[in-house]
Amino acid sequence: MALRTYTKAQLALRNGTDKPEIWVAYKGQIFDVTNSRLWRNGKHYEHWAGQDLTDELKDAPHTEWVFDKFEAIGLLQG
Repeated sequence: MALRTYTKAQLALRNGTDKPEIWVAYKGQIFDVTNSRLWRNGKHYEHWAGQDLTDELKDAPHTEWVFDKFEAIGLLQG
């Protein structure tokens, strides 16, 4: 099944406030983190949902393997 493509504006709405979904993007893929206890209310430490976190990962205490725990539900439009 092909993944649907979303714009940055569509991703921004999935911030846990504007819509119930909590999504983040990393390296062009969008992940649904709604069910993660670490993303309650769309915030994870100093990171906010509805954004592309690719550039922010370097400041995280974990590597990109963390995204293996979540389903890729879309692609972020370039």
